[in-house]
Amino acid sequence: MITGSLKSQIDKVWEAFWTGGLSNPITVIEQMTYLLFIRRLDELQTQKESKANLLKKPIVEPIYNETEFELRWSRFKNMDPEVMHKLFTRNEGVFDFLRNVGSRSASFSKFMKGATFMIPTPRLLAQVVEMISNIDMVDRDTKGDVYEYLLSKIASAGQNGQFRTPRHIIRMMVDMVQPTLEDLMCDPASGTCGFHVAVSEYIREHYETELYKDKYRDHFQNKMFTGMEFDPTMIRIGAMNLILHGIENPQLMDVDALSEANSWFTEKATLALANPPFKGSLDREAVDGKILSVVDSKKTELLFLALILKGLKPGGRAAVIVPDGVLFGSSNAHLQIRRELIDRQKLQAVISMPSGVFKPYAGVSTAVLVFTKTSSGGTDNVWFYDMQADGFSLDDKRQPIEASDIADIVNRYHNLKAESTRKRTDKSFLVPVNEIRDNKYDLSINRYKEVVYEDKSYEKPMVIIGQIEALDKERAALLNQLKQMLL
Repeated sequence: MITGSLKSQIDKVWEAFWTGGLSNPITVIEQMTYLLFIRRLDELQTQKESKANLLKKPIVEPIYNETEFELRWSRFKNMDPEVMHKLFTRNEGVFDFLRNVGSRSASFSKFMKGATFMIPTPRLLAQVVEMISNIDMVDRDTKGDVYEYLLSKIASAGQNGQFRTPRHIIRMMVDMVQPTLEDLMCDPASGTCGFHVAVSEYIREHYETELYKDKYRDHFQNKMFTGMEFDPTMIRIGAMNLILHGIENPQLMDVDALSEANSWFTEKATLALANPPFKGSLDREAVDGKILSVVDSKKTELLFLALILKGLKPGGRAAVIVPDGVLFGSSNAHLQIRRELIDRQKLQAVISMPSGVFKPYAGVSTAVLVFTKTSSGGTDNVWFYDMQADGFSLDDKRQPIEASDIADIVNRYHNLKAESTRKRTDKSFLVPVNEIRDNKYDLSINRYKEVVYEDKSYEKPMVIIGQIEALDKERAALLNQLKQMLL
């Protein structure tokens, strides 16, 4: 967990950017990402030098050559502000080096296409470099926590309905699908790569010993984590998030996931986790025909479900956040995707979440769909859960509270046999697939949940009027007593 001291240091860096003229949260995070990566390169070079000195051998794959030493963080961090700024902005300076170092095993630089250095003044650059130098990111966990805290400062929704998924909701979904070391995980709307980070943390917690084996370590570092994002800035931010969490070579693709250009995502993944964009609709001509063959729609929330089915291998599993409209929408496309999930795949769970979960970004009501790709059906009973609390207040402040259903959701999901006896008045219950079909494939929990009404009896109106009259007489008598006391 990040400490109050670290938060304070990061807050000061953030405030320096704002007072220095950079007020867009995404721009601030992107510029800080560049600086963190430059610092990381210097750390990697120092590690290589120490190893070479210990073994008394030449440095293996050095990041910096002899003519580039002044571009290292440890060399320029104490320079005069004017000199430092010129070193960043000149041809073949620090920023050019950052964009071109990819040929020397620094994976992040492959995401630097179109990157722009936007720190406007020498004073601001020197101020921020000094502050970042003083942040003690001693290990992988601290580095990851620092960056996650930075990402938490994204205080407004992005374009096309994108917003940061709460990390505790992500972890709930990961705990439900239980990733393994053999998985190839993909998020086709990867954003800041929160799902990838949570999966990596789960793997480290449950397979720590196995990660020492070469084949698993190589898979974990180079193949396991794939994502798509059409915004290059978000790719850079997501890549740095993964690198600081110890994943050195994430496979992030700068591509419109719904287009034909996304040729990779076809029966490749064994696990998909996503919070696709909900807002707006797309030009039908821009969407891959294989996706449209599953659901004929322009709505992104429906198209991404079809995309995930296209991208999963048979037997692959998924947990996806969708707006409530997906559960009960009456259009042909809504019915089409629900029939697909229920009749041709195996739909396992629908977790309805309260509308405040995504505040302050949005107040939309959402649900998590958990399903397995079979292409031959298999849905028997669908498990429904009515989440009432997620551990935070459901207003814009989202303050921590004691009430949370998350642990209960994960526990009940992994003990579905016990759910067969639950009544429809409980928070969770199973619904037979034929009942869902009879209800036009409606997946809203209110369609199946039973509400128990408590009978209440009230006095007759004349009795209540008599009680009011008696109170009036008592009030008048007390008022007269008060008047007598004042005479």
